[in-house]
Amino acid sequence: MIELLQHIVDGLSLGAIYALIALGYTMVYGVLKLINFAHGDVFMLGAMMGYYASAKWSGEAQNPSFWGAALVGILSMAICGVVGFIIERVAYRPLRNAPRINSLITAIGVSFLLEYGGQNLFGPTPNPFGILPRREALNLGGLSLGYVDVIVFVVSIALMLILQRIVFHTRIGTAMRAVSWNAQVASLMGINTDFIISFTFVLGSVLAAAAGLLYASKYPSVHPLMGLMPGLKAFVAAVLGGIGNVPGAMLGGLLLGLAEQLVAGYWSSSWRDAVAFAMLIIILLVKPSGILGRSDAEKV
Repeated sequence: MIELLQHIVDGLSLGAIYALIALGYTMVYGVLKLINFAHGDVFMLGAMMGYYASAKWSGEAQNPSFWGAALVGILSMAICGVVGFIIERVAYRPLRNAPRINSLITAIGVSFLLEYGGQNLFGPTPNPFGILPRREALNLGGLSLGYVDVIVFVVSIALMLILQRIVFHTRIGTAMRAVSWNAQVASLMGINTDFIISFTFVLGSVLAAAAGLLYASKYPSVHPLMGLMPGLKAFVAAVLGGIGNVPGAMLGGLLLGLAEQLVAGYWSSSWRDAVAFAMLIIILLVKPSGILGRSDAEKV
C-alpha cells in the first residue's frame, strides 16, 4: 500500500509539471487552432535561463535559498515571456491567413532553431541544476515526500489557480475566450485580437518556463534538448484531456504523470515513454475530442 501511495505522489508531482506545459499548448490551440511545437523548447529555455541566472549569482548556486529561487524563477519567466512574444510576432503572425500547414511547418522549424541554436549557444553537455534549498525528505509512515515534490505541488497548483482566475474571471480572459470562439466576430466587437493572441503566447511561455524550472529541480540536470520529450508528452496530455480545454489540460497532465509512474513502478521503466503515446493512440481512437473535450458539429 505504501509503495502504491509513493508511486501516486511521484506521479502527481510529475503530472503537475506536464499540466503546466500542456496549458500552453491548449491555450494557443484554443485561440489560433495551432499546435505550437516550439513550446517544449521554451520550457527548455526557462530551465537554461534559471541555470545561468543562478550561476551568475554564485552565492545562489552554492547556497540556494527560497527567495533566491523565486527571483531566478521570475527572471526566467520574464525572459521566456519575451521569447514567446517574439516567436508569435515574427514566426506566426505573418502566416495567420496562410494555410494551416504553413504554420505547423513553421512551428517545427522554430522548435529545431531553439534546440540546435541552444546547443550552439549553451553547449551540448548537460549541466547540474539546483536553485532550491536542500532539505531532507519528509517520512510520513514510510511514505517519502521530497522537499522538491512539495514545491512542485504548491507552485503548480498556485499557477493553475492563477491561470483559471485570469481565463474565467477577468476582462482579458473573457476576450481570450471570445477570440477562441470566433476571432472575426471578436474583432468586430472591438477586441484587439493581435494583442490577445500575443498575450496568450506570453502567458503560455511563462507557464512553460515555470515548468522547466520545476522539472530541472526534480531531475537536476539541464541541456538544450531537455524539452523534446517533456514537450511531446505535454502535447499528449493536452490531447488526452481535450485540447483547447484548460481544465482538460490539467487533468490530462496529472493522468499522464500517474500512468508513467505506475507503469515504471509495477512493470518496467523502459515502457514509461511508450505508455504516453499508447494513451494518445487510444484516446484518438475512442474519444478524439479528449476526456473533457466536446465534439462540435461541422457544417459541410
